[in-house]
Amino acid sequence: MKKNEFMDVAIDLSDDNFTKNYGGPFGACVVKDGEIVGKGINRVIKDQDPTAHAEIVAIRKACKKLETHDLSGCELYTSCYPCPMCLSAIIWSNIKTVYYGNTKEDADDIGFRDDFIYEYIDKLANGGKENSILKLSSMNRDDAIKVFEQYKNSKDKIVY
Repeated sequence: MKKNEFMDVAIDLSDDNFTKNYGGPFGACVVKDGEIVGKGINRVIKDQDPTAHAEIVAIRKACKKLETHDLSGCELYTSCYPCPMCLSAIIWSNIKTVYYGNTKEDADDIGFRDDFIYEYIDKLANGGKENSILKLSSMNRDDAIKVFEQYKNSKDKIVY
């Protein structure tokens, strides 16, 4: 298959998902060495899971199929520019190339509210103490850090 054919798969998944109303009109697939190794549709409504975005579902399926947490060498094709959560998952999974159809502005135009998350992250990154969306408070670090110290000194740790 060619790149545009993988994108067609992502778009077809989004269209099929829209007709089933499992979640938003989003579809994605993970490709490794010219083969689809994971497909995903937005299942937020169907699964009652706000993390069940098409990209996340496709990443989970690809990891399971490839029996790894590391998707280095894979590409992701998605019907829309990934939201901040999906972008983070893509980065954590080591996917380095993403092809998307619709823009984040297109998603906003149909009612998906990613912009306020981008703004929140931007404010935090620039030294702001944004708390109108989320309150973050540190607590019990003296206890929590003990486990981190054990991990830091462990010879069996796997850093990812």
